[in-house]
Amino acid sequence: MDVGPRLTADWFDGRSARARPVEVWLEGATLHYGEHSVAVSALTWPERQRHGQRQILLPAGGLLSFADAPAFDVWAKASGRGDSVVVQWQQSWRLALMSVVLLVAGLTAAYRWGLPWAVDKAVDATPLSAERAFGEQVLSRLDGDWLKHSKLDAEQQQGWRQRWADALTRARAEVPVPQRFEIHFRAGGKALGPNAFALPGGDIVITDELLELLADEPDAVMTVLAHEIGHVQHRHGLRLMLRAGAVSIVASVIIGDFSALLASAPAVLAGNAYSRDNEREADQYGRSLARAGGADTSRMAVFFERLAEKHKATVENSPLAIAISTHPADEERVRFFSER
Repeated sequence: MDVGPRLTADWFDGRSARARPVEVWLEGATLHYGEHSVAVSALTWPERQRHGQRQILLPAGGLLSFADAPAFDVWAKASGRGDSVVVQWQQSWRLALMSVVLLVAGLTAAYRWGLPWAVDKAVDATPLSAERAFGEQVLSRLDGDWLKHSKLDAEQQQGWRQRWADALTRARAEVPVPQRFEIHFRAGGKALGPNAFALPGGDIVITDELLELLADEPDAVMTVLAHEIGHVQHRHGLRLMLRAGAVSIVASVIIGDFSALLASAPAVLAGNAYSRDNEREADQYGRSLARAGGADTSRMAVFFERLAEKHKATVENSPLAIAISTHPADEERVRFFSER
């Protein structure tokens, strides 16, 4: 018994380009076309488009092409071959718009919650030795491009190192300190100016200009250093790099191939900044560490004031968004370092 009307179609046998007109009808679970028949289960029904001819793909490369699209749609529906959910969504602008909204919402949720979760897992899976090796390579790339050799003589550098070592010795009894970090003196020049920043793995750069700016404020320098040690303690540098590079870079770090990550490191450092949560976490740690070392953290107000007054142009044009001089020196932050 036929199901629905008989339709006229062009039959291509899959061996020649010549079309043969045939009548097509369904009888139970069998499709008939001309003198041939085939089980419905062996057919492939391509997704329906809004315009154009309709087609049924036959086994062994054959094809039935229906020029009367409206008649085919009625016949296919009557035979139980309704559109799939995907096709129905494609044919409805309302459902298509809804799918776009859902896609945007899904991507936003993945970026807001999924990516941080994946990055945290990747950071946990990255050994400290691998992070340290990566940070050293990033520092070597920065040297010569954005950083120059320090103009401080060996005695001046040793003086600062000894002062920090004494303070950190006092602080270790109260605040945990990273297993490894290394302080590097560099000249920031006009581009960086007074600056300090921490790279993945524990390399901390402090510029001559910052030490000159705060030569009479050792407590402020100690607090700046403690803040950068906070970034090392919480591995914020690696988290920043991984979030910027997303999945491909996460995978490269886990397997130990840093080539892709190194290639993008300068651009990431220049175009990204720590999140507000990371900054607050580093501030909290830095204030505790500096105070445990005997520093008066309220002197950070002087640091911010001097930056705003004397180095405003340098700060605004600094190519390293990761550096402390680009962090917002607002009243909330000054109040945080000054409160008891």
